[in-house]
Order: sequence, then structure tokens, then C-alpha cells
Amino acid sequence: MSNTELPEQHSEEHLELSRAEFDRENLSDADIEQIREQREGKEPDGSFMRWVITLFGTGVGAGILFLPINAGSFGFWPLVIATLLIGPMVFLSHRTYARIVSASPVKGLDVLQVITALTGRKRGFASAVLYWLGIYPTVLIYAISITNTLDSFIVNQLGGAQVSRWLLALVAVGVMTGAYAFGKKLTLWLANALVYPLIIALAAVSLYLVPSWDFAGFRSYESSYPVWQGLLLILPVLVFSFSHMAALSQFALDTQKKMDGDVAATEREVSKVELVTAILLVAFTMFFVWSCSLALGADGMDAAREQNVPVLSYLANETDAPFMAWMSPIIAMCAIITSYFGHLLGTEEGTAYLVRSVAPDVAARFSTSTLRWAVNIFVLVTAVLVAVLNPSILDMISVVGGIFVAFLVYIMPALLFAKATAFKHYARRPDTIFVFVLGLVIMGVTVWGMIAG
Repeated sequence: MSNTELPEQHSEEHLELSRAEFDRENLSDADIEQIREQREGKEPDGSFMRWVITLFGTGVGAGILFLPINAGSFGFWPLVIATLLIGPMVFLSHRTYARIVSASPVKGLDVLQVITALTGRKRGFASAVLYWLGIYPTVLIYAISITNTLDSFIVNQLGGAQVSRWLLALVAVGVMTGAYAFGKKLTLWLANALVYPLIIALAAVSLYLVPSWDFAGFRSYESSYPVWQGLLLILPVLVFSFSHMAALSQFALDTQKKMDGDVAATEREVSKVELVTAILLVAFTMFFVWSCSLALGADGMDAAREQNVPVLSYLANETDAPFMAWMSPIIAMCAIITSYFGHLLGTEEGTAYLVRSVAPDVAARFSTSTLRWAVNIFVLVTAVLVAVLNPSILDMISVVGGIFVAFLVYIMPALLFAKATAFKHYARRPDTIFVFVLGLVIMGVTVWGMIAG
């Protein structure tokens, strides 16, 4: 959309009216200091393609590691419909969520600060808790995954003895968290370095499995659920598997800085990056999901579920082909690392906000960098503990994706848009309504599944 086509809501008069809604009194002194740093800090962290790859890396992990195990188990037609639906779901929902920051007329506020400034401290705090519950458990899921993947790789591919789970978790999670702690620039560079070979390898494995496809066997597989019910049950895992919510707030802030606070230009740039990200995610991930589903069949995916390992690790262990035995765990580890970085970005943002809300005096005594290091240490300790305990990954995914991510990405933006003048022009748009209704359905299905299951 060109500048001449911009809606009148972007006029200076509207922006001034919208800015007046943002109540500084709702933000703590620590928030104000952080906003100042975000406005006046260093140059933008990422270019257009660097952010595309970072968002892709954040979302691709769960999609290729766990989605085939779940989505394929409901049969052929639910997977066909889900494949057609997931593109609009991913693009529209994440663009709507990113608008909380990208379309904000006040520069330098992250997603939680925008919500707090507009709705008050109590609602801001409640949103922060939900945000934290949607992202932090995902970091734990990837901590479990990297530990299980490494354990399987050492025993099955390297032929070594089983390593102490405590040591394995400490080394794996420690290396990933330590790499992130050195700064976002390094993290973005490393995520980029890993994602390009990950894309190539993912396509190679998907194509490698083509000769093993069994269309007749997969189409004849009878799920215990009718088609419509199977589709509904896939939705919560789809939401989790394509979620890159954790990196969206910082991405939108970075774009805002790049566009010098121009609301319309920021919104256009964010939409373009999100569109390219969604296309890449859907194309590579769903091709991989179909390839695994057709090659493994329901029995293979059920076995992977029982072992609590990513589908790639199961493929590596069950195939006699050296290519798959070595390539699969390497892809799995690259996918986990890139997603771990992206979700650490969101965990750091959410945890720091909660600390500033619960203990503003304590937070005020520490610099932003000190608070970041404290969050990273907290993540390291708790992630290692959970990785050692090794709870069911798919159970965690259903709850995180179907409740917290669905509410935050699909429902919360629509509620905010309906309330705040700054976003009123988005409230009744078809894409906002579509995302909101879909969010209600997904949350309803998840709660029903938890009660019935």
C-alpha cells in the first residue's frame, strides 16, 4: 500500500489522539528507563531477510520435530484440510499480534508495555503472566528435546554408553543459554547461520523419504475420530508448531527503530516480513510433515510418541540408511537451537517485565543487562531440572499451544483493538475477526480435550 492509499486513521490528528490514551502512570520507572534505552539504543539488529530467517528459525523447530507425530495420527483428510488452513492461520494471526507494537503510535514500547499503558497495571500484569506461560514452557520443551536428541544420538549413532542425564542436560542447555547471553546480535547471526543449512537439509530429508511414501496405506488408515473432530484436535498443535510469537515483539520494535517511528512504514515492513516468513514455514514444514506421515505411517508415529523423541530422532534410529542416521539428529539439533534462541528472547522480555511489576524497587537497582543475566541464569537452572525430569513433550505442547499461545496470538489482539482508539480501525477488519473466532475454537477444543482426555 502506497502512502497515498493510507487510511485516514494514520493522520497526525489521529496519532495525537491515540498517543493521549497511553498513560505513563501505568508504567513503572524501570519500564520508562527500558523504553528510553529502546528508543535511543544502538542501530537496528536485523535486516529484512535476517528477521525473516530469525522468525522462521523460531517457528520451524516444533513444526518439524513434533507436528508429524501428532497431525498424521488423525488420518489423511484432516491433514489435507489443515494444510490448506495453516497458511492463512499463521500469517493473519502473527501479523495481528505484531500490530500491537508495529501500529502503536508511541515508539519504543514492547508488547507488554503497550498493553499496560493502554489498559492499566492489573490487566498488563495478567497479560504478562499469560505471555510468560506461553513462552517460558516452550523453552523447557526445547530443553527436554535437545537432551533427548543428544542422548539418542550418542547411544544410537555414535554407539557410546549412556551419559548421565544431569551432565547431558547441563552441557546442552548451558551451551545454548550461554551463546544467547552474549547478546542479540550474536544470536541473530548464529540463528541465520544455522537456518540456511537447516532449510537445505530439511528439503533433502523430505525428498529422501519420497520413495517410501505409501499413499494407499495412509489413506486407508482409520482414525478413531471423524474427519471434523480430527481436524479440530490438530489445531492446538498446529498453533504451537508454527508459533514465532516469542520473537515478534522485539522484531516489531527493531523495525520501528529502522523506520524511525513511522507507524505506516513500520506496519508495511512488518507485514512483508511476516508474509515471507509464513510462506517459508508452511512450505517447508508441511512438505516435511506429509513426507514423514506417508513414509512412517500411524504405527511409526505412535512409536515416536511413546519414546518421547522428535520424529527425526525416531527416523535416525529405525532406518538402516547412513544418510538418515546422521542427518536426522543434526537437523533436529539445529531446529531446536534456533527455536530455543527465539523463545529465550520472549522469555527474557516476559520475565523482566514481571520482575519490574512485582518488585519495581529491586528492578530499579539493576541495569537492563544485569536483569538479562539474572533471567538467563534462572532459565538455565530450571530448564536443566525439567530436562532431567523428562515429562511428556506432546502433553506440554497441547496445553501451551491450545491455551496460552491461542489466547495471546489469536484472542488478545482483537480484545485490545476493540478497546483502544489507537487500534480501533483494526477491530472490525475481516482478518481480525477470523483470527479471533479461530482462537475461541482452538481454546474450546483444548479445554474439551483436557476434560475428556
